[in-house]
Amino acid sequence: MAYFASMSRKVKTIGLHLLGWLLFVSLVIGFVESSPEADPLGRVSEPAFLLFVFIYVSLFYLNGYVLMPRLYLKQKTALYLMLAFVLLAVVFWLKPYDHLVRMHMHHFGEDRPPRPDRLPPPLHDEPLFQEGPGIRDHGPERRGRMMDIVSVVLFLAVWSVSMAMQLFRQWRSTERRALQAEADRVNAELSFLKAQINPHFLFNTLNNIYSLAITNSAQTPSAILKLSEILHYVTDEVGNDFVPLRREVDCVKNYIELQKLRLTGKVDVLCEVNGNLEGKKIAPLLFMTFIENAFKYGISSHEPCVITIAITAGEESIDFFCRNKIMVRNATEERTGVGIGNVKKRLDYLYPGKYLLNIDTKEVQFSVHLAIRN
Repeated sequence: MAYFASMSRKVKTIGLHLLGWLLFVSLVIGFVESSPEADPLGRVSEPAFLLFVFIYVSLFYLNGYVLMPRLYLKQKTALYLMLAFVLLAVVFWLKPYDHLVRMHMHHFGEDRPPRPDRLPPPLHDEPLFQEGPGIRDHGPERRGRMMDIVSVVLFLAVWSVSMAMQLFRQWRSTERRALQAEADRVNAELSFLKAQINPHFLFNTLNNIYSLAITNSAQTPSAILKLSEILHYVTDEVGNDFVPLRREVDCVKNYIELQKLRLTGKVDVLCEVNGNLEGKKIAPLLFMTFIENAFKYGISSHEPCVITIAITAGEESIDFFCRNKIMVRNATEERTGVGIGNVKKRLDYLYPGKYLLNIDTKEVQFSVHLAIRN
């Protein structure tokens, strides 16, 4: 796809250049050859016309693709200006427009009779005798000097357009590099945040299985199977920015079931999943930090406690709710550490302006409500 996109851009650029030069040549032909009996196609094959086009096309691409990138954009301004003045002097000396008009006048004299609107003015329009410096000179030298001025003006126009085009291309390239650098930075930071989440999650889960194994619990095979399913999910999906909501919910259920294996009868876990999960996506392991904290700080083997977890898939949003009793001292300060901070960063990157996160810490209760718009 990238190859075809690149080829499409190249074809578009070539087409625009050809269109621009066709317009330039058409304007020149229309300005020089205004007779209805003229043969424009025949004139373009004349050496003077080919030389005229070659000079200005060469100037355009020489400035845009050689002098600008290698001199002007590399702060070699003095050398760039010197070469520009040298090329301007060459154009002034070659007089391409002068030769083009002389070719036209030559064919005008040989191929067709003079038109009435091109006949010289009547003699009575000017004094018969003129003296002094103000005498009008319609000779070839004055006409040649005027032609040189047109050549210089065309040089400046072509040179300016070439400069503007190259500066625009440079600005676009700089902007693309800046956007790509920002995207790379965000992707690198997201990968770092995921790397922080996954080892923490696996570490806690392995600790749970270890506790079952050292007591020779019959639930150890079931725990290993749950961990295998979780690892399969993490290996296949967690590298993506978004995963199917159903797979994320299955991972949450497996994790909760794995945690239940080590809980006593004092802990009651209520988990509800509502709504249609199909066709919806979510950032992977987005809810897991809050669920891990609930099991870390909200359980006790001495007094009753309840952990409530609810995931609702609505038509326009996905809602997550988690609530637990605070059973560990100083838990509130620990909850605002790396884990929740990472979740907030991920939400800012992946759902800018599309999420609402409320964390409510009361005296003995901690609750989280996260709503994400589809």
